[in-house]
Amino acid sequence: MNDDVSLPALAVLVVDDEAPARERLRDLLGDLADRQPTRIVGMAANGVEALALLEAEPADLVITDIRMPVMDGVELARHLGRLDPAPAVIFSTAYDEYAVRAFELAAVDYLLKPVRAARLADALAKARRLRPQTDEVLRRMAPATRSHFSISERGRILLVPVSGVLFLKAEQKYVVARTREREYLLDESLVQLEEEFPERFLRIHRNCLITRSAVRGVARATTGEDGEAHWVILLDGLAEQLPVSRRQWPAVKEALGL
Repeated sequence: MNDDVSLPALAVLVVDDEAPARERLRDLLGDLADRQPTRIVGMAANGVEALALLEAEPADLVITDIRMPVMDGVELARHLGRLDPAPAVIFSTAYDEYAVRAFELAAVDYLLKPVRAARLADALAKARRLRPQTDEVLRRMAPATRSHFSISERGRILLVPVSGVLFLKAEQKYVVARTREREYLLDESLVQLEEEFPERFLRIHRNCLITRSAVRGVARATTGEDGEAHWVILLDGLAEQLPVSRRQWPAVKEALGL
C-alpha cells in the first residue's frame, strides 16, 4: 500500500529549452499522479521565462535543465533562492558531469536524461523534504558566470542584466548596482562579485568596482578642505565621477593601459 496518495499536489514548473523534453516531463508527471500528485503551473524554455511565469503563479518545485540559452539552470536556481519561500529545485541534464557534481554536493537532486518514471518518482519524494540549496553551493556548480543579477522587489524577482551595470558600490550591508537608468540594491558581497566577474569589473576603491568596458577616461579632481588632488574615473552615460583610491591607482592605471 502507498501512503503517498494522501499527499497534497506539488505545484511544479518545468523548464527546458527543448519542447519534447518538456512534454516528456509533463507526461511522466501525469503518469505518476496517483503516487506523487503534482500540478503543473507552467512550462518555460529558459530561466528568464521561468521567472516571469513564477510572478503570476508560484511553484513548490522547479524541474530545470542545466544547459539552456538566455539563462541556464544553475543561474536560475540562484535567482530562485531569493524568493520567499524558495521553491525546491531539481536539475535534469543529459550530461553526467553535472549530475555527478549535483550528487556529490548533496545540495540538489538531479534527473539524468532520458528521464525515467521511477527515478522521477524518487526525486519528487525527495523534493517534498528538500531544503533550498545555498547560493554558495550553486556558485561552485555554475558552468559560467551569471548573465543577470536578481533583486527582490515587492515579493517578486527583478532581473538586471550584468551587461548593463556601470559600477558596483558597497553601502552598509548592501551593494548598489548602477545602470544608466537607476540604482538597484544587491544583497551580495562586493568581494564575491569581484571574484565572480574578474574580467568585467575592476576595483578602484575598497568599496567600488567599475565596468572596464564603460570607462571613457580619467581626470584629476580636487576635494576636501586641503584641496588635495586625486584621480577620478569617467564612465559612459554617467555624470557621476568615481574616485580612485591611492592604493588602487597603480593597479587601475595598469589595467586601463594608462
